[in-house]
Amino acid sequence: MTCAFVKQLGRAVLLAALAGAGAAMAQDYPNKPIRIVAPFAPGGAVDILARIIAERLASAYGQSVIVDNKPGASGHLGAQLVAKSPGDGYTLMVGTIGIHAAYASYSKLTYSPAKELKPIMIIGESPNVVLVLANSKYRTFADFLADAKANPGKVSYASAGPGSSVHMVTALFELASGARLNHVAYRGSGPALIDLISGQVDVMFDNMSSGMPHVQSGRLRVLAVTSPKRDARLPDVPTLSEAGVPGYSGTSWFTLAVPASTPASLVEKLNKDVQRVLASPEVVTRYDKLGMNYTPNSPAEAAAFFKSETTKWNRVIEVAKIQLD
Repeated sequence: MTCAFVKQLGRAVLLAALAGAGAAMAQDYPNKPIRIVAPFAPGGAVDILARIIAERLASAYGQSVIVDNKPGASGHLGAQLVAKSPGDGYTLMVGTIGIHAAYASYSKLTYSPAKELKPIMIIGESPNVVLVLANSKYRTFADFLADAKANPGKVSYASAGPGSSVHMVTALFELASGARLNHVAYRGSGPALIDLISGQVDVMFDNMSSGMPHVQSGRLRVLAVTSPKRDARLPDVPTLSEAGVPGYSGTSWFTLAVPASTPASLVEKLNKDVQRVLASPEVVTRYDKLGMNYTPNSPAEAAAFFKSETTKWNRVIEVAKIQLD
């Protein structure tokens, strides 16, 4: 036998052994508590989705599923922690655009999101809502747009952090409209919303899931939605494209991911189990109230979506010169 054949045979045996070990791991899973890392502060969309999934998986598995908030560096602090964890299915993460597609805005990351994180699935997509105080001087989106253009850099907006989905959809608005705003970054939507409600900042392009409860309470008001079409839950609210920024379209999406070393068989099991969770009537109802949309998808489909979105947001990062380190 040639040396090349021996090496090829050795690789085949190793891959078969790893596949067998992965299958056995999936059959025995889970046999201890699971941690879902939410890499932003409590109160935002990531935290809300992590808790929905954790509660239902705990019931399905008969094991504790703990949500661990690890805010910092626009989600990359928690994401790196997950990427460096063992690939045994006991450390999961709810991720965002900023982690999986807009990471080029950080040139000095000490891990590679594309190489060290593996998607289980996309768990939801949502339009963002342009929010102001209920008594804001901006009665319409056109009022806000006119002021932002007339006073470059003077109108402030809150985000869930530099490079977060909230930041990116607002940066896309600035690029598309020619307006220039003053960015005030927080460690998640929760604390950003607190300052918006207290009048510390003027506007926020927040995720619908975290922003709408404050609209329903009467503290905030919606000027527009960032999706290409009006949202059925807010039929009277115009899109940005309708309200003065033709062609604008930007939504936030959220993922469930694991370390890249996690066996494919375990990823497939988690995908199927979470799909059952998201298909349950109570979660469907909860998603609708949060303004969250979900379409069943496979790990391969999620990975392909990451690639296409990375291309899209890299263009925004390059043209807008968004450099965050």
